[in-house]
Amino acid sequence: MRFLHTSDWHLGRSFHRVNLLDAQAAFLDHLVAAVRTHDVDAVLVAGDVYDRAVPPLAAVELFDRALHRLAGAGVPTVMISGNHDSARRLGVGAGLMERAGIHLRTDPAGCATPVLLADAHGEVAFYGLPYLEPALVRAEFEASKAGHEAVLGAAMERVRADLAARAPGTRSVVLAHAFVVGGAPSDSERDITVGGVAAVPAGVFDGVDYVALGHLHGSQTLTERVRYAGSPLAYSFSEAGHRKTMWLVDLGPAGEIDARRIDCPVPRSLARIRGPLDELLGDPALARHEASWVEATLTDPVRPAEPMARLAARFPHTISLVFDPERPEDDPLASYGRRLAGRTDQQIAADFVAHVRGGAGPDERERVVLGAAFDDVRVEATAREVAP
Repeated sequence: MRFLHTSDWHLGRSFHRVNLLDAQAAFLDHLVAAVRTHDVDAVLVAGDVYDRAVPPLAAVELFDRALHRLAGAGVPTVMISGNHDSARRLGVGAGLMERAGIHLRTDPAGCATPVLLADAHGEVAFYGLPYLEPALVRAEFEASKAGHEAVLGAAMERVRADLAARAPGTRSVVLAHAFVVGGAPSDSERDITVGGVAAVPAGVFDGVDYVALGHLHGSQTLTERVRYAGSPLAYSFSEAGHRKTMWLVDLGPAGEIDARRIDCPVPRSLARIRGPLDELLGDPALARHEASWVEATLTDPVRPAEPMARLAARFPHTISLVFDPERPEDDPLASYGRRLAGRTDQQIAADFVAHVRGGAGPDERERVVLGAAFDDVRVEATAREVAP
């Protein structure tokens, strides 16, 4: 069986205030064309169909047209909700859509009810695990604690139990939206940390033939059977080095995997340039970036006059401007942001406690309280987003 593994469409998202709807439409055109060109048997979408819980109307219309075209091509589509989606909104009409071959899996309780598709070698069971917010689904899965590994592990136990009850030789594919150990994140993914731990081990998914992951925006192979498709478009400058692709996967009669990447259309290349403004304006080696979307980091010790206008004269698609003056580390004017770079919210809070106590940081009990407070805030925000 041959399927396309995609994820993280983020329909409705912009890029530094640049509207990407046309680029997203071009990707969906490319997706439908690839389905026909490569004689695909199924399309998988591993979450974050939309960029936010209540997407703009133009994004909903784009999604609707894509579903009609996939259904018209006669190719089954299996998709799950991600942490950016409202699972309840995305799942509206799922029963009716299923009749057209569009299989939406947004309810955690249904994770062990597969979409069954068949080829010449028998059935393939596609299990959809929507994004599982631990604090919201812990009771459903009777998990021992509210953590990503606990709830995903419990969901996979249900999947393996269902698979074991099926005919011998039934092949299996799991769609999941999670941060799996070994994956490389970028700046455009929303934090899903719980209790300071976001990542789950790949071993959670043992026992199935292929795992189609979503959430991280870079296409990645964690193991032969566990892969991220990545986002079809770049959504942050941290993705400047990404090759945006979909996975075209052939699943053999005994579960063999043959996967290759199909490139996605690139609306405009990304470039990150850094240095004093005059050097950036005069360096001939930067000519290759003059048609790119540019993030310019200026290192001048004093902020130059009209930097954006001067940059735009050479790089007309400059859309991000960052100031990072080069000063000694002990300079009192050194950026506060630089000192905080790479630190989590909980680490910053712990540093604050140490500051006001004259150097005595939080003890273990207080760290637990701080962690729980950050988790409660994040869960409350997530609950507001997914509320009907």
